[in-house]
Amino acid sequence: MNILFDRKPSLGKHVSDNLAIETKALTKIYGSGNTEVVAMRDASMKVRQGEIVALLGPSGAGKSTFLTAVGLINPPTSGQVIIGETLIYDGPLAMTNLRLFRRKHIGYVFQKSNLIPFLTARENVQVALELAGQRGGSARRRAMELLDSLGVADRARNLPSMLSGGQQQRVAVARALANEPNVILADEPTAALDSHRGRQVMELFSNVAREHGAGVIVVTHDHRALDVFDTTYEMEDGKVTEGIVTGS
Repeated sequence: MNILFDRKPSLGKHVSDNLAIETKALTKIYGSGNTEVVAMRDASMKVRQGEIVALLGPSGAGKSTFLTAVGLINPPTSGQVIIGETLIYDGPLAMTNLRLFRRKHIGYVFQKSNLIPFLTARENVQVALELAGQRGGSARRRAMELLDSLGVADRARNLPSMLSGGQQQRVAVARALANEPNVILADEPTAALDSHRGRQVMELFSNVAREHGAGVIVVTHDHRALDVFDTTYEMEDGKVTEGIVTGS
């Protein structure tokens, strides 16, 4: 996958030389013969710890397919996914317990916040901690710390329906951070937000990458906040292509 835009001055001490994510020649094929569809072809990427990466491209380009492979949701047909120093996928073969690895090391933020509607903001974060084995007062304190770090602690007792779109996404990010992942994946997280709120969310991911030392990949159609990213990649028709980047 070819680098389109590298904002090197922002990297400095924040981005480690250590890799958080590496993919090697990922390919995903659905069907066979006349029904064969190549959804992703030879997609390679390296994301360092503390680095935030944008993945651009039109609908149907293969971006979500790539993200679900890195997120250990949908295995590739061929290629490798390496997270940290662990080989996760070698082709479609899982080299580790995907469920446990995903729970410990990967945070996922979707286009919609997907918060549980009958739980408060704090409870939405706390349930992720409890699933990871943290209970009681410890989980409550950690949930509040995360909400506070993202500027929504004052909304901790509110249900999702009482939050703005931007606030819901901040709670979703807090939930994604609950297990202190070294990989954070976001699929069109600003699609439902206006330009101001969208930029706030993108800057939030950048801060998360820096402060938590995570490798962050954001799939987006939004070209208005490319200056937030350290590196930008583009996909089209399942393949990696070079394109014009307007960020400064």
